[in-house]
Formats: sequence, C-alpha cells, structure tokens
Amino acid sequence: MIRGKVWKFGDHVDTDVIIPARYLNAPEPSELAKHCMEDIDSSFAGAVQAGDIMVGGWNFGCGSSREHAPVAIQASGITCVIAASFARIFYRNSINIGFPILECPEASEAIKAGDIVTVDTETGKITDETTGQVFEAKPFPPFIQKIVESGGLLPYLKEKQGK
Repeated sequence: MIRGKVWKFGDHVDTDVIIPARYLNAPEPSELAKHCMEDIDSSFAGAVQAGDIMVGGWNFGCGSSREHAPVAIQASGITCVIAASFARIFYRNSINIGFPILECPEASEAIKAGDIVTVDTETGKITDETTGQVFEAKPFPPFIQKIVESGGLLPYLKEKQGK
C-alpha cells in the first residue's frame, strides 16, 4: 500500500521536462532528483517528500526514450505515478526500474494537488482520502507486479536465475 501527498501535472509532460537533457550526464539518481521537474515547477525538487505521489494527465512521459525520466522521479521520493495515460516507452522504462505506475483517467482528472491519496498497486484501487473518492485502475498483470516488487527487470531476472 502506498500513501502520500499529491503533486499534480497536466497533459503531455515530456521526458525533457521531467529531467532536462542538460542533466543527463549526472552520475547518480540522487543528482537527477535534484533537477526533476525543474523546468515545469522549480520548487518541486526542494519540496517533494519521500512517499509523495505524482498525478499526471494524458500521454505522461512522452518524448525521448530515456530511462532517466522515471529514475529521476523515483529518486526524488515519489513512490507512484498515476496518469490518464502513459507514453509506452515511459511505461516500459518504469517497469524496468521497478517503479509503480497506474493508468486511471478518472483519478487523473479528479485528484487535486495536495490531496492525500492511498494506492493499492495489487488491486489498482486508488483512494483520495481528502475527498473520499475511490477509483479503480487496471493493475499490472501478476508477472509485471513481480518485476516491480523485485525492484526492476534486472533484479527480477537475477532472482529467477538464483532459483
């Protein structure tokens, strides 16, 4: 179960806004986190708290195929992204690093910045505790849930080889 305060962004948030290209050579995820979302909200990196949740609109993570985008969001302390829809490469890169994301247009539209939200990634249930609204997102299939629970594709494959 994930619970946190919401940071809200709009439609078509691209990877260049999530982590500007000028920072792509940062050696560590923690360095990427310092610049996450700075071109759309300069206060984000300094104010986000571990456990917070990001909510976006349509086509979240569009643009270039860089894995840096979900890495920067995750390293900033965000524990989950809910969006109306995700660009396919962002979706796949999130799974590859073990970062939970959920598509739910209704939640994306209704949830406001600052709301407190609870997410059950196994069932897809999203509860806006601030308003009492409950939303149902389609959860990852079980094999993808295992990849996310393992911390990403590489740890998952290592676990499978060890068995």
